[in-house]
Amino acid sequence: MRSDIVSGAVFPDYELSDHTGKRRKLSQLQAMYPMVLVLSRGSFCPKDRRQHEGLLQLYREMEVGYCRLVTISTDTIAETHEFRSGVGVGAHWPFLSDPRRSIQQDLEIAEYTDPVHNPMIPHVIVLEPGLIVYKLYNGYWFFGRPTVEDLRQDLREVCKKSWPDWDITQAELRSAWQEGRKDMFFPYGRSIAQTLADD
Repeated sequence: MRSDIVSGAVFPDYELSDHTGKRRKLSQLQAMYPMVLVLSRGSFCPKDRRQHEGLLQLYREMEVGYCRLVTISTDTIAETHEFRSGVGVGAHWPFLSDPRRSIQQDLEIAEYTDPVHNPMIPHVIVLEPGLIVYKLYNGYWFFGRPTVEDLRQDLREVCKKSWPDWDITQAELRSAWQEGRKDMFFPYGRSIAQTLADD
């Protein structure tokens, strides 16, 4: 991984095609939410398939917890579509396709031990709003990847850090609510329509 991709750095705002061929930017997919970004070897890898089975369980929690999940692989769009479908019912998060390996090259994460598939070294990056790197996991070995519980804990800390109304028991929040200052509460001065448009 490039030496500048560390906790506190802003992750590059890559734009790639998703599993349907639609161009998507990471910042648009993230919107105002914490996000888990999975850089995957691809659908050929049994470790990646198993990892995504676990992510499917976590994703149901992430949806109700206002967090985002994105997978990027070096698969073609067709393979990316099949990878997403193969994860199972409920894998509704975006899977992005990078067959030109632009991210692999830009981040310096070519898995040189597999010249046949030429994948990325798998990583999981937990991002605060604004694509700010919170934590980075190197998943070349399967147990280097975060567990579902690791990601729960990371997301808890990112949410606590990012959302001003995390501790709703604070007296100043109660006062703000009673005074009609709702911009300190989710969705932070945005309408529900604007918030739903993020999806």
